[in-house]
Amino acid sequence: MSYDVVIVGAGPIGLFLACELGLQGVPTVVLERRTEIDPTLKAGGVAGRGADTLIRRGVVELLGDLPSIADMTGGRKPGADSLQMKTATAGSPPRGHFAGLWILRGGTTPGGAPIIAGQQVIEAALEKRAIELGADVRRGHALTGIDQDDTGVTIAVAGPEGPYELRAGWLVGCDGGRSAVRKLTGFAFPGDDGVITGHQALVDVDDPDFFPRGWHRTEHGLLVHGPMPQRVLAVEFDGPPVDRSAPVTREELQASLRRLSGTDVTVTAVHSATRFTDNTRQAETYRTGRVLLAGDAAHVHPPFGGQGLALGLGDAVNLGWKLAAQVSGQDRDGLLDTYTTERHPAAARVLHNTRAQVALLAPGPRVDALRDIFTALASTDEANRLLTDLMADLDLRYEVDVDHPLAGRYCPDLPLTVAEGATSVAELSRSGRPLLLDLDDRADVRDAAGPWAGRIEIVTARTEEAPAPAVLVRPDGYVAWAGEDADGLRHACARWFGTRA
Repeated sequence: MSYDVVIVGAGPIGLFLACELGLQGVPTVVLERRTEIDPTLKAGGVAGRGADTLIRRGVVELLGDLPSIADMTGGRKPGADSLQMKTATAGSPPRGHFAGLWILRGGTTPGGAPIIAGQQVIEAALEKRAIELGADVRRGHALTGIDQDDTGVTIAVAGPEGPYELRAGWLVGCDGGRSAVRKLTGFAFPGDDGVITGHQALVDVDDPDFFPRGWHRTEHGLLVHGPMPQRVLAVEFDGPPVDRSAPVTREELQASLRRLSGTDVTVTAVHSATRFTDNTRQAETYRTGRVLLAGDAAHVHPPFGGQGLALGLGDAVNLGWKLAAQVSGQDRDGLLDTYTTERHPAAARVLHNTRAQVALLAPGPRVDALRDIFTALASTDEANRLLTDLMADLDLRYEVDVDHPLAGRYCPDLPLTVAEGATSVAELSRSGRPLLLDLDDRADVRDAAGPWAGRIEIVTARTEEAPAPAVLVRPDGYVAWAGEDADGLRHACARWFGTRA
């Protein structure tokens, strides 16, 4: 059979992309080699723009009752000698850290509150939503070959009942850092090899208080105990793992914990464990012909700062509506190419800041001195805002060729009053359609957008301190145009949403 889009990888990015395409009326096939959601310890939540993205699509309501930080920690606070306690500024509770320096106070742009939900919980909710929107999620189906031509892609698959082929107009690899799609297609993936060996695990130990809670730089690297009672993060600067694919053993974890803590702690049970390094790479382009990459398939980096899930969600929400437009044959020359143009620099920023965090986490007196100076600089308001915005992706701006301070930036979640009552940008974003917010009752603006009414939701609303008389918001939440120039609005509609409906 032939399909418009096949996605490889049923992790959170592949499933969210399937949801985005489903909202645009494009059902997908999602191939996943695993037979069930991977239970291995992964991201414990998502913050910044990633949280905003899930909130605006209504995914948070699907996650059930979420734990609080107090629930996760069991009420246990970081030790007095932890990096949390030593680097946080008195009277200014930090919102986050940079390289274990708990100094980030807040950003220049409001961001959604962090969503404290395990990656598996998010995946389960996204899979249910994707299926409701028409996706065919096939678990236990592994990609084995790709053959593309000018009209589509032939995909070889090893399924539970034997090999078969799919024909698709487009193929998207969301299959992680070791992406088969990327390798089989031949995407260049330059970058740096790792210098660390890290382990993240949930373990039982003979002495639960073998090491103080919190983040600690030690003689050999980094040891994090918590926030959940059984969680440990152990990072040693002794080179990358010899074999990242080998099972993580109890003895391996125990040896690392002993070296880092300087104790004789004994690991009595391992409930979940992963091994990682700071291998940092990025595909030179996110599209080759009819094959595209998103999430970790397109970029890999160290996990410090927890930016990977949010970055991948940003890829998916940027790509979904653009790929749907390509599938539908709407006249938008070059629109799909803006996926790489916009998202490649966004990922490069994350790769850059995680490289810096690895350098600042290394042990030794020289790095001690650098951290002291860095902390002093970051205590200034301007530097602190810069770091906070960088880590949460709050300052990202796309080039949209519109001369307005809001253009190209993420549209704030304005509270709105419409004829039917109170609403907000977030609530209006649930459908995944573009929005024209007429905030000054401008008939000329509404008339200018009228020819696109079949594609754009035109909303006349009131809000206090409107950022512009009218705002055109793309499906990914970023502002394509703002102001009152009707001709400029027509140009923006044609550029992003095609010829008139």
